Parts: sequence; structure tokens; C-alpha cells
Amino acid sequence: MSKGDLTRQRIVAAAAPIFNRNGFEGASIQALMEATGLGKGGIYRHFDSKEELASEAFRYALALSVKTRTGDLAHIEGAIAKLEYIVARFVKAPSPMPGGCPLMNTAIDSDDGNPILRALARDGIADWRLRLSKIVQAGIRTGEIRKGIQPRQIANTMIATLEGALMISRLEGTKKPLHDARASLDTLFATLRS
Repeated sequence: MSKGDLTRQRIVAAAAPIFNRNGFEGASIQALMEATGLGKGGIYRHFDSKEELASEAFRYALALSVKTRTGDLAHIEGAIAKLEYIVARFVKAPSPMPGGCPLMNTAIDSDDGNPILRALARDGIADWRLRLSKIVQAGIRTGEIRKGIQPRQIANTMIATLEGALMISRLEGTKKPLHDARASLDTLFATLRS
């Protein structure tokens, strides 16, 4: 890896928490310069625009979150056990990115603003939905999950429940909504069994 590539990665890693906490508009160039130790020219030598840097910072933050919450599923046997593990990790493991869940933050921040970040957040949701749907599909194929279950519906329910509970937890300053969400999803998973 070249020195320029390493510098670019260092800039992205330093910028990701700033964008995640402050949003696109709230991430000032001054804060980015302070975090990276570079001047404006040093940052823009590696990125064509603030939007490009924000996009890379989101991808970095999301990849880190995905790895933290779902990166070690290979050792878990069974689709329902995998789904339960994902929920447990989401509830127990805080976001590794300062500022909370980058997917939720970016989706809210870009909802009526930046179309590029909005598309990235939409793609992040689609990727999460696909990963969850594949687990449900595998369970249907093996007979663990009963036929007729709609994988997309289960995935959307999981995502909406977890992200909604996370939002309430952050607003109320307690993990109780996350624990409630886990209990509700465990009840849902029990109904999936063949």
C-alpha cells in the first residue's frame, strides 16, 4: 500500500467519528483538520470534495459496525441461532463508532439533504436486509424455519425493531428499549420454527 493510500485511510478513520456525530453539514473543515492533523490542502489532496470524504467515512464506519455486530457468525450453527446472536450483539455491543449507529445517523441526516449519502444509507439497509434474508432462506432450506415465511419481511421487522429501539434508548438514556426489542424478536423467532 502506498504512502498516499495510508494517509487516505488515516484521514477517513479520523473523519468518520466527526461525520457520525455531527452529520454532513455539521462536520466543519476545521474539525476535520484538527482530527487529521492536516491542513485543508492536505485533506483535499486525497479527496475531491467534502462529500467524497463523508462517503468514504460512512463506508468505513458502517463496515466497522457490521464487523462488530455480525462479523463472526461462521461458528454459530443454525439460522435461528444466528438471528438470535445478531440481535444479542446489537443489544449488548455499542456501536464501535463514536456517535452511535452510523447507518441510523446517516439515514436521518441525509433524509432530506445529501442524495449521495442518502443512497449510501439506503444501500446499507439493503445490504443488511439481504444478509438477514439469506440467513432466513438458509433456515427454510434446512427445514429449521417453516415454509411460507417471507425472509424479507423478517429482515425488515428485525431492522426496524432494532433501529427503532436504539433511537428510543438513546433518547431515554437507557438500554431498556433494546432489551424489550430483543424479547419481542425472540418471541418472533420462536414462531418461525418448523
